[in-house]
Amino acid sequence: MIQTARLILRPYNISDFDDYLNMVSDPMVAQFLGGQPMRAEDAWNRLLRYAGHWATFNFGMFAVVEQATNRFLGQTGIADFHRGLGSDFDGVGEAAWVFTSKSQGRGYAYEAGMAALKWYNSSEGRQRTVCLIAPDNRASLILAEKLGYIPFGNVVYRGGPFVTLERISTQG
Repeated sequence: MIQTARLILRPYNISDFDDYLNMVSDPMVAQFLGGQPMRAEDAWNRLLRYAGHWATFNFGMFAVVEQATNRFLGQTGIADFHRGLGSDFDGVGEAAWVFTSKSQGRGYAYEAGMAALKWYNSSEGRQRTVCLIAPDNRASLILAEKLGYIPFGNVVYRGGPFVTLERISTQG
């Protein structure tokens, strides 16, 4: 678990399912998660994948909750999604974030993302991370830049264009 000034980051648990499903089935959020609201079955499988990630790699996606209210805000973390994008991407920790539409624009994603990156860099001893963002996802690209990511390529993934970005931490 990680605590910041306003947030708690913790691995997902099964009791997060309803909050997670509400987030990923929101059309505003889903537009950059494959374009369609996620079905309950797919959300359930994704939540189980997150639990398995922690069990296998000892890192993964964090559920992000507000300290003051314990309200679910979204997720952030580092994972190995095994996307098949090549040696300059796969096998490197991939940063990811998704936040509820109601929590966007309040700095939560930056606060949580920076905390997760610092934790990953120090606990795993790895300095390079990557991320994959659709070029029309301006908010996510802006956040990635604030987190220190720079573009290093473009790929087609699942039929759509994406920008690949990397961040190399100087802290450990």
